[in-house]
Amino acid sequence: MKLRHINTTDIVDAIRLGCQTMQSVFNRDDHGIPFFASQVRPQTYLGFSSGGSEGHVPGRHLNALLSAEDIAGIEIDEQAIEKHASAAFFSFSGSLPLPLDRETIDGPLCQFFPHNLREGMHALYALVRYRDSQQARELAERMIDAIFRYWDPVHRWDAQQLQDNFGVDINDGTFITREGRVIGPLVKYYRATGYGPALELALAMKEKAIGEFFREDGSYDPQTFGNHTHSTTCVMSSLAQLADLMHDASLLDLVRSFYDHGLWNIRDELGWVIENANASDAMSDRGEGNNTGDILETALILGQWGYSEYFHDAERILRCHLLPSQLRDNAFIQNPQNPDNEDGMRNVAERHLGAFGFPAPYGHWPLGFERVSFNMDIVGGVVGSLCESLKQSVASTPTGHRVNLLFDRETEAVDVESPYTHDHLRITVKKLGPLWVRIPPWLGTQFKVNSEKDTLPSTSGYLYIAEPPLCAPMTVEFDLPLSELVLQHRLRDIRARLQGDQVVAMDHFGADLTYFDAFD
Repeated sequence: MKLRHINTTDIVDAIRLGCQTMQSVFNRDDHGIPFFASQVRPQTYLGFSSGGSEGHVPGRHLNALLSAEDIAGIEIDEQAIEKHASAAFFSFSGSLPLPLDRETIDGPLCQFFPHNLREGMHALYALVRYRDSQQARELAERMIDAIFRYWDPVHRWDAQQLQDNFGVDINDGTFITREGRVIGPLVKYYRATGYGPALELALAMKEKAIGEFFREDGSYDPQTFGNHTHSTTCVMSSLAQLADLMHDASLLDLVRSFYDHGLWNIRDELGWVIENANASDAMSDRGEGNNTGDILETALILGQWGYSEYFHDAERILRCHLLPSQLRDNAFIQNPQNPDNEDGMRNVAERHLGAFGFPAPYGHWPLGFERVSFNMDIVGGVVGSLCESLKQSVASTPTGHRVNLLFDRETEAVDVESPYTHDHLRITVKKLGPLWVRIPPWLGTQFKVNSEKDTLPSTSGYLYIAEPPLCAPMTVEFDLPLSELVLQHRLRDIRARLQGDQVVAMDHFGADLTYFDAFD
């Protein structure tokens, strides 16, 4: 079946719907700790995770919910923030000031997954940045101190001491799939607080990342990086955030080299990313939404540094894959029988509306894979990335007002009507300043500007208007051309037809729960 999709080009609407999902995931059978696991076919449920419920989900959701409140102006239920905060604080309440997890509901906090340092710091960062939480600030500083105490770049974790002195078992893996992921939220925490040790730790981990993994040639080896591709993409994004903070062009060049080369081993032209680099054939079309979100965030940073082609990649990723992959039609989900009144079996269809998960390019159910799931942490990852795209779609900078992504967007300074939802691109400048409008590379010079002011095509990929009319619409007229491309996946080539940067048809090979009309 082809799913019904509504407003899939509206970033704010997608953020709002994702926020509703994140405010409905608290497990009343587990003291309000949020669910991690989910499945909607063949069985339907929400579930506890021994390595993700308290140590992982709250950080993803707090970062996303509070960013949505700040950037998109979406009203968030404060009780939801308090419940996620309570779950995050619980994960830090064990024998170490690190995000710990239980093996079972009501069991002790006895497991340490360095993988979850990223999410733990995201929770504390968000509570400090947006709620001025003193408890979160104190925990963040204790967490950073504990990492310095029990980790070093050469030997990594002192697992024996963690077990002998604190009774904590450590879940090991590669640097990229474990502690390297924390660089990004450390950068965010430093931006919010100026706390020097946070930057010191980020820099120490950066040196290991570029010394052993992110090389000048941009190569990618899944055995070295680890098969968990979201870890690869989020460390890439983290390094881009650090480069942006430090104005470190050489570091950004390493990120750009990986983006342009090694990343293509795990992504396609529309931003889909395989979930597992070592996936079996049956899982080869199974992606993961927050992997795509990390690519999007990295592209936005590269675009801000003057490489306009990455804004084009960001727009295509949003229109062709990320926004269509949000669950907006839940009519196919059957709520299960629930004789024992378990919370994980209650209103599952309704609580999944707005979720992101493990999509194929063509739909929610990858060919050959036996189930459909939307793990709840992924909703937070994608919504956080959508907030960043909304922030950068139209930006007022010292050089003027910049329309980077051609979505509907209204700020205090600029109102943009998208050519995908209106007859033409229409821009109204409400505050004095030059105007820069990104021109898609497929457009060339085939456009007409209806304005009394002179315009100057720029080699940087933007149309430049030195003195745009104030509070008067300016129209840029052009057609959205049809084009075709072939996505080369492991088992099959997937044809897609685009109008501008939006899919209008795609091969789906008889798959169920698809997004687009069939390619004919």
